Amino acid sequence: MLHRVAHRVIGCCIVVVRGATPVDALELAQPPFANYQLNGAFDEMFDADGTPRPSYRALMQRLRELTPSELSSRQRTAEVSFLNQGITFTVYGDSSGTERIFPYDLLPRIITGSEWATIERGLSQRITALNHFLYDIYHEAKILNDRIVPHDLVFSCQHYRREMRGVNVPRNTYVAVTGTDLVRLPDGSFAVLEDNLRVPSGVSYMLTNRQVMKRAFPRLFANYGVRPIDHYGQSLLATLRALAPTSRPEPTIVLLTPGVFNSAYFEHTFLARQMGIELVEGRDLIVHDNVVYMRTTAGLRRVDVIYRRVDDDFLDPLAFRADSILGVSGLFNAYRAGNVALANAIGTGVADDKAIYAYVPRMIRYYLDEDPILQNVETYLLDDEQQRAHVLDRLDQLVVKAVGESGGYGMLIGPQSTATEREAFRERIRANPRNYIAQPTLSLSRAPCFIDGSIEPRHVDLRPYILFSQQATIVPGGLTRVALRRGSLVVNSSQGGGSKDTWVLFEGGAIALWAALPPEAQGQVLYAKPSCR
Repeated sequence: MLHRVAHRVIGCCIVVVRGATPVDALELAQPPFANYQLNGAFDEMFDADGTPRPSYRALMQRLRELTPSELSSRQRTAEVSFLNQGITFTVYGDSSGTERIFPYDLLPRIITGSEWATIERGLSQRITALNHFLYDIYHEAKILNDRIVPHDLVFSCQHYRREMRGVNVPRNTYVAVTGTDLVRLPDGSFAVLEDNLRVPSGVSYMLTNRQVMKRAFPRLFANYGVRPIDHYGQSLLATLRALAPTSRPEPTIVLLTPGVFNSAYFEHTFLARQMGIELVEGRDLIVHDNVVYMRTTAGLRRVDVIYRRVDDDFLDPLAFRADSILGVSGLFNAYRAGNVALANAIGTGVADDKAIYAYVPRMIRYYLDEDPILQNVETYLLDDEQQRAHVLDRLDQLVVKAVGESGGYGMLIGPQSTATEREAFRERIRANPRNYIAQPTLSLSRAPCFIDGSIEPRHVDLRPYILFSQQATIVPGGLTRVALRRGSLVVNSSQGGGSKDTWVLFEGGAIALWAALPPEAQGQVLYAKPSCR
């Protein structure tokens, strides 16, 4: 059937429309949404009455044009691409020991430009305050002396490093690379779930998801006005260069990996290639007279900046764990002397302790004299007797987390737990209350996913990546992690989760202007694209 086509210019966009009856409102009972059911959680694609949100309408129309077999074919193509690139992971403790493709969902998660502007301002504010906090606790400790944050909470943290007291780090930048986990609450606002300040991972999946998505939906992607993320590697390189000693105008930068058996080794090789720097293991480096050198076929070459993907404990067997074979003997002395920079700094883990997290809003007010833009999730500190009693009486309603664990481990989701599991956690909390916090069971927002031939909602969170030297740079997107099991709230890949591409739209771009059209005109739009960007 032929349609009359007209081009209209709106702002800096060409909107292509056809002379046809407007598309009817979506009926969720129709394929491919027959299994799509709304509940009390915020749905990224639909509002409460089942109407598609403006930013998702073009995607919804495209999905209704494709058959399940066509979508399945694109999903298989994406999985083959991941396999060919070696994007796999091994779940520790899995008896089979086999590598798996990193689970990927074909459908993008879409964030509007105005929503992203709030996220960007909030993350910039937060990471600035956290860098102030880290400098402070390793120097004057004013925030502790003023009793804004308890002394005992900081000094009892397993990631607090007394060796770092008085050590000046380059540009006072303790955290150069951060992955902050955000959740969307039922009212549509975003909140911070946790900060990852030590060795945040997952950015390679964000970048490869985008590459795959461009091939899966090339025209849709091109016409949607999505902000690019492929500059991340060069932005990271610029951030690392800014940390180099001032006497080194052409610094040598390396990425230090634990080696091929690390579950994130693909990411280490990927980022080293993106930046054009050497990927090294501890045995490739040596320290002479408090200067770090890299062994090369042409002899020793001085190293100025180390982007380390090795935990504090294993960095230097002379300063930390004596049994470590992953680090470099003498590295800490070279670092303390100011002859080499580390990203992130040693001792940053104290600021992503899940109990310290509860005090970040106070840090923002203390250091910046501002109200937090992004709120925390309500958090109970279990070394407080009253809060502990409250939590122990309500374990079936709350989520309990070990303060130093990650990856979905050391966690109890009360509503999904058994009486035996709750009793075991009750004993652990009583034995070591400082080691646990509790939070309400959040109704994470849900986004459309392609599951077994149909489109169903699954719970998601968002990990944006923040680069920081003198100011914050937030990559417009991030890793949307998905709890692929129906009803699950755990998004970690080690616990059955996966990921999807995150589209942040240009503010005032083509889709934003299309969404501003009257409903009868929206139904006639074939596509919209920028004309003067």
